[in-house]
Amino acid sequence: MSFQPNPGDELIINGTAYVVGRHPAAPGLAYAQAGRQGIVYQLIAKNGAPHEAKALKVFFPKFRIPAMVYQSEHMETYGDIPGLQVCKRDVLTPERNGSLIAEQPDLLYAVLMPWVHGMTWFDCLTDQRQLEASDSLALARALAGIGSAMEQKGLAHCDLSAPNVMLPFFSEVELPEGTSAVELVDVEQMYSTKMDRPDALLAGSPGYAAHRTVHSGLWSAYADRFAGAIIIGEMLGWSDRVVVDKAWGESYFDQHEMQTPCERYFILRKSLEARWGSKVVELFSRAWDSQDLSSCPTFGEWLVVLNAVTEQEILVEDTETEPAGTDTGDLAAMSGTSSEAVPSLATLAPLKAEQAEMLNQAALEQGERGVTDKLFRQARELEQQNKPAAALEVYRSLYHFVEDGSPLHVEVSAAITGLEEQLNPKMPEQPEKSKAWYRSKMFIVTASAAVVLLAAGIPTVSILADQSNQRQIEAAKQEEALKAAKAAEEKLAAEQEAAQKSLTEKQRQEAEQQAKQQALAAQKQQEEQKKQQALIAQQVKYEAYLAQKEQNKQAAAKLAKQKAYDQQEKYEKYLALKKEQEARAAKEEAARKAAAEAEQKRKDAVQARNKENVLQLISLYNKAYASQEGGSTAKAKSFAKRFRALYDSNPSYYRSVGEVGYRASSIYNFLGDTNFRLPKI
Repeated sequence: MSFQPNPGDELIINGTAYVVGRHPAAPGLAYAQAGRQGIVYQLIAKNGAPHEAKALKVFFPKFRIPAMVYQSEHMETYGDIPGLQVCKRDVLTPERNGSLIAEQPDLLYAVLMPWVHGMTWFDCLTDQRQLEASDSLALARALAGIGSAMEQKGLAHCDLSAPNVMLPFFSEVELPEGTSAVELVDVEQMYSTKMDRPDALLAGSPGYAAHRTVHSGLWSAYADRFAGAIIIGEMLGWSDRVVVDKAWGESYFDQHEMQTPCERYFILRKSLEARWGSKVVELFSRAWDSQDLSSCPTFGEWLVVLNAVTEQEILVEDTETEPAGTDTGDLAAMSGTSSEAVPSLATLAPLKAEQAEMLNQAALEQGERGVTDKLFRQARELEQQNKPAAALEVYRSLYHFVEDGSPLHVEVSAAITGLEEQLNPKMPEQPEKSKAWYRSKMFIVTASAAVVLLAAGIPTVSILADQSNQRQIEAAKQEEALKAAKAAEEKLAAEQEAAQKSLTEKQRQEAEQQAKQQALAAQKQQEEQKKQQALIAQQVKYEAYLAQKEQNKQAAAKLAKQKAYDQQEKYEKYLALKKEQEARAAKEEAARKAAAEAEQKRKDAVQARNKENVLQLISLYNKAYASQEGGSTAKAKSFAKRFRALYDSNPSYYRSVGEVGYRASSIYNFLGDTNFRLPKI
């Protein structure tokens, strides 16, 4: 791909001037992200705010499809759905952007759309960044809400995976109010009944594709259900340190483990049940054990269950659940005593299990009541707003949460039946005729008129009969005269026909005789012609043989001459190509050396910055420790948050430097529990 802009380069698209953004981790490089179908560059409007930045997606040659214009026009209507702001897109076409495309041919059918700030779910997974329980629930709810809204409009992303799930929830840029906590990107494979099937279908991403469908293309209204369930499970499980530490890498599950009874599945399932309740586990298990995508739970079911989780339940989970990764050695280090003075986990386990069971049962009962009450109120409101179709869908969802035989079950069943009759009324039956046809008024009038006419015609019957007899006598006389004339004509015709047959037979015999004589003459003439044609053909063959021989001789001479010319031309091309290759190799070597020098400078700068950050981390920890020792918990917490924010920018590096990893662990424990005492390091 020849389009490789530098940071600060200016592009004018549809009359607006943009500059290419700088990568936050490498200011000398353009801010770009590579995907399956192309590369996305950040463009910043010269007169725009940071949150109004645009994304320019430049496709690889295989995916530069003219139908992208038609597809984007239909996607425009979906841009108002929370989480689908990238559907507000503009395609660069030769008609509107001809001059720009002439300068940069790779921009043909490139797409300009809003830039989504924040990390991806992929970044959160690979950094092994544990989330707060409230953050996990907020992200899962947001993704379920987006999927539910898309399903209601018959849409599906068709490539739902960690890299395609953006998290503005963690954006460092100040975003407008109402911004969705989750955004979906890379929507070129989106399914809709109004859009055409893509030429090249993706088979799903590893770690999120059901193994039963991974080898076939995904493009249907159910395509997101399995992958959505996996991501929601990851988001909810990412508040548990055990789940985070057990992750495979770029996703929680390895692709070979999908829909199998593997260790990671049981660990995540146990964590979901302990933290979020049995209904969440039921939905996740339905997706994991599903035989096809249509049998996976809908996003609407996920949203109903997640909305039933209350803030009190989250607080209970945070206070009652033991911090992940804490063992007897950690507890001893926190208290400053030896491990012998701390009770073993085996002693604490029965008490914690009993408390967890009681809390989970209470949360389950409270969640069910919350679901039924909320759905019932919502259905009633929709009925009052004269929206029977929407109310019927809510009643049907509520039906699954109501106990059979209960008063609410009877009331919901009656409401469903009434709304179905209202939406699908029966056609009124045709009324039966009250009178038989022979009793109708029309029949009586018609019959009466017929009787009157018959009565009026009786006096004229005798007169009509006499006239009829006279006409019959005259007709008989005329018929006899016609028969006699016809017989005479037939006799004359027979005589003429016999004479004609005699003449015809005589003419036929004469014609046959003449034909025989002509056939003999023609036969003799054909034999003479065949002899002459044979002589001519023999002469022609001989002359053709001589001509072909001469032609072959000339062709051989011409071929030899052409072969000599071709060899000379190939040799000249070889020399030119060799010279060009040598020049190109020299140029590439120079470019490689320059790139290596630039990369080394960048690494040196990053190393220097990391060293400075290590010093700053140590300073922030010391300040937090001093503030806590001085009795200022709020000030200590402020320094601890600054420490965590700086440490999370590059945890893999800082973890390997001296005691910084130990300091970070202490800071995380302090932020989780302000009663924790920071050790002096």
